Amino acid sequence: MIQRIQTLYLVLVALVSGTLPFFLNLWSDANGLEIYAQNEIIVSIAFYASGALALWVVFLFKNRKNQFVVNRLNVILNLFLLGFFVYRSLNLSGGTLVSEKGIGMLIPVFSIVFLVLANRAIKKDEDLVKSVDRLR
Repeated sequence: MIQRIQTLYLVLVALVSGTLPFFLNLWSDANGLEIYAQNEIIVSIAFYASGALALWVVFLFKNRKNQFVVNRLNVILNLFLLGFFVYRSLNLSGGTLVSEKGIGMLIPVFSIVFLVLANRAIKKDEDLVKSVDRLR
């Protein structure tokens, strides 16, 4: 069902993961050069994959179990992305001198929150369908 609340959460994940990393800087190096997602090919692929998975899950509405599983995979992908950002921020050159962490590093956190909310809504729908099936 496309008009459910989990669709809103998943579209927000797709928008946040698919567009924001290319407008918000991830970090600035010691020379003051701002690094965006398109400068790091693996990071941009991970962001695109997260957005694509979120959009794909919207159209899996007939199979809620698959929605739940693919959302969990998307959460794991965002956790890896977050772990990469934490590792990268701890190993930036000139870490205490001039380098800055950008707001773009928080994008996986927002994606994870929205994905967890979507999973809770999907679970609630699945429980509702199971309770109706018990009454028959």
